[in-house]
Amino acid sequence: MFRVSGRIRKPNLKTHFTKEIRALKPEDAVEKVFMELGSKHRAKRFQIQILEVRELNPEEVTDPTIKKLLEL
Repeated sequence: MFRVSGRIRKPNLKTHFTKEIRALKPEDAVEKVFMELGSKHRAKRFQIQILEVRELNPEEVTDPTIKKLLEL
């Protein structure tokens, strides 16, 4: 589990984000964030800036969907 934080900077959209991602390596988590945000916001990779990637313990997870998956 990783928490990826960063920002999107497009001409019509400037926002910060934090996403919790299931992945084996930090690189995989970053790649998944690029795919999800690029699809959802039509943002190119150069418009997405990753500021922090942090590994989470199961107790630190706040996303209800991921919490449910961890219980299985």
